[in-house]
Order: sequence, then structure tokens, then C-alpha cells
Amino acid sequence: MAVLVAGSAMAVVFVLSARGFSARDQPSGLERWFARWARSASVPRDARSLVNPVPNSAEVQAAARAHWADHCAVCHANDGSGDTPMGKRSYPPAPDMRLAPTQEMTDGALFYIIQNGVRFSGMPAWGNGSNHDAEDSWKLVRFIRHLPQLTLEEKKEMEKLNPKSPDELREEQEEERFLKGEDYHEPQASPHHH
Repeated sequence: MAVLVAGSAMAVVFVLSARGFSARDQPSGLERWFARWARSASVPRDARSLVNPVPNSAEVQAAARAHWADHCAVCHANDGSGDTPMGKRSYPPAPDMRLAPTQEMTDGALFYIIQNGVRFSGMPAWGNGSNHDAEDSWKLVRFIRHLPQLTLEEKKEMEKLNPKSPDELREEQEEERFLKGEDYHEPQASPHHH
């Protein structure tokens, strides 16, 4: 097995070195295989058998949706498709979490990946962070299982929770002031002094 892995890794390096290492290129079939293998290999066997201790409930789903919208959607999208600028421009691109390669993983494997990340991918390790604990990861596993059934209402709720750029925040504040009838004037450019 080690010879096969080493040979595959050398083939990936050879293919990449022939055309460069740009993240702009679409992964080849070999690279997609290697990315799936790296994700699978990143999870120790004993972690795969872990059972989710967090029972599924409306409250767990709501908390996980909010967490996902605020932390995960920038790469994975609210619906888990990976169809975001960050997700599509990562190398390899963020996987579609709604599809079989993710949905067929065990809860323990998903938990381990959330906690520890995946080398050779854009997936960081979130475990033991100041704003993310093991319970958060288990809740996210419950949410990942729900992604194929995500409703339009849930997606709209999540859009309100997605992080906003300073420009988006300013635009929202200006719109709010306008709707309240507050006097609003476009900011004028300050004169330049030389």
C-alpha cells in the first residue's frame, strides 16, 4: 500500500511540475483522486467509529446553521455546495458536502476532519479554538447530514448571518437610516490639500 501511495504522490508531483502549481487550474482526475485519498487518509481508523453524542433537535440544527453561516459558508456556501469564490478558488476546490463522497463518511470521520483539518487542502483545523469546541463540531456534523434537505427558508435565514464586508455593512446602515426617514446625504469627497 505504501508503494502505491508513494507512486501516486510522485505521479501527482510529476503532472503538477509539468504544468506548474497554479490553483487556477481545474484538478486532473489523478489530483481529484489524491484529494479524496488525502481526506480519507487524514482520519485515523479509531476516529471513524466515533458516535455523535449530540442528539439531533431543532435547537441543535439552528445553532449549527448559525455557526455554519458565520464560519463555514465562506468556503462551503450556505447550502454546502462549495459554490463560493473561496470554495471554487481553493485547490482542490471545496467539495459539495451534499453529495455521496461526504454524506457517506461516518459521523466520526466528519467530526475528526472539522476538528483537525485536512493536509494538502484548504480545510483548516477548528478544534480546540477559542470560539469552537467539540460540541460545536458534533453539531456541525448534524447540520452536514441535513444539507441535502436544506430548505429555502433555512438558506434565507442563513444569508442574514453570513459575515458582511465593511462596504456591505455601511450600505445596510445607510439603507436603514433612509427607511427610518433620517436625513441622509451622500458623503462628499474631502478637498485635497497639497
